[in-house]
Amino acid sequence: MATLSMSKRRQEGGDQTAVRERILEAAFAAFMKSGYATASTLEIATRARVSKRELYALVGNKQEMLIACISERAKRLDVPADLPMLRDRETLAQVLASFGTKLVREGSDPTVIAVFRLAIAEAVQAPEVARALNSIGRETSRAALRKIMAEAQASGLLTGHPAEQFAGLLWRDLMVSLLLGVAARPTPREISARARNAAAAFLQLHPLSKEHAPE
Repeated sequence: MATLSMSKRRQEGGDQTAVRERILEAAFAAFMKSGYATASTLEIATRARVSKRELYALVGNKQEMLIACISERAKRLDVPADLPMLRDRETLAQVLASFGTKLVREGSDPTVIAVFRLAIAEAVQAPEVARALNSIGRETSRAALRKIMAEAQASGLLTGHPAEQFAGLLWRDLMVSLLLGVAARPTPREISARARNAAAAFLQLHPLSKEHAPE
């Protein structure tokens, strides 16, 4: 009996997870179609094929749905747990290039670009969209870069925490061009080359001091 009860709870939990994902997909679709301020919870519930009561129970109000949508995407930008030890500049270059590739790949995704456009369009009527995107989405990538830079500094491979400089070298004007629709999303090969070039340029700007240079 206990085994059957546990199995039932697991199934219910799995069902709820699937419904929650469906709600978030419906919420995002509604935000894109109608705008965040205009989209209603009824529209979202209808799209997700759930009742409004179920919608509130599994996700929450409209702002909580927005935060959940952004948070799910932001998880992809965490620093990997198996980050190699930064023992030398070659490893640092590889780590920066790898993370830079992930950053541009995720950031240039059409869905992410759509969220940025939504935040810009709703900046006056619903500023909470931009605040959520900045504090959750953008801060995740900034925090990840700061962590890499801090570890490089602790290993004597860098001085300071110039995370913003690396991000600038990585993106240049690509994000603005994507938002304006005047540039196509770069291919995987182009993204990889961009990240490697940014890492190389960054390390050239931050040479090792004499006390840390290899003998």
